[in-house]
Amino acid sequence: MDDMAAAETYLNPGRFVDLDHPAVRAYAAEHVGDAADTKGKVLNLFYAIRDGIYYDPYLPPTDPRSYMASVAVETGRGWCVPKAALMAACCRIHGIPARPGYADVINHLATDKLLEALGDDVFYWHSYCDVFMGGKWVKCTPAFNKSMCEKFGLKPLDFDGETDSLFHEFDQAGNKHMEYLRDRGTYADVPMDEIIATFKANYRADWLTGLEGDFQEEAGQPAA
Repeated sequence: MDDMAAAETYLNPGRFVDLDHPAVRAYAAEHVGDAADTKGKVLNLFYAIRDGIYYDPYLPPTDPRSYMASVAVETGRGWCVPKAALMAACCRIHGIPARPGYADVINHLATDKLLEALGDDVFYWHSYCDVFMGGKWVKCTPAFNKSMCEKFGLKPLDFDGETDSLFHEFDQAGNKHMEYLRDRGTYADVPMDEIIATFKANYRADWLTGLEGDFQEEAGQPAA
């Protein structure tokens, strides 16, 4: 099977990459803008999702709704997993093959409350989106919105549509910010059961029901 034929398997809806949901279809139509080419469409969608859907890791990680592209659209919030799922869904709606991918990272873009609740500084199953364009797969990460990055003293992660855009390696001061540990590969849909199993094995039980508070408001605040 050639690359294009293989890529076309990533055009279908899934339970979480739910591109058949009316809210997702409306979102994809609105935010693709007036771009006529694939690259322009992908970039418009990337920046809309990156900055328009607020990053929220306080969502309950055992609730299936916390993983769905459609819920991210309806609430305007989502952690890296549903935001990448939404990116994949929007691309597929416009006939562009896309799939969510995952990696384990050490991430310093977190509140003290979140790190304490996790009991670990490793973020398992950090999600990006792999998009087939220009005859190849290109990775992008729409997880962290610009306004939140600014609170953490971090440049937002840009994407040029040609080269992989995965992790914030350094902050604006040149300090180590994110460290890549393990590539978990790409999937046709979000592997929720595998993700939850990893979370249960590695994180504190208190976090599994979600956290109270507003991550956007608490981002970048000094410890109490």
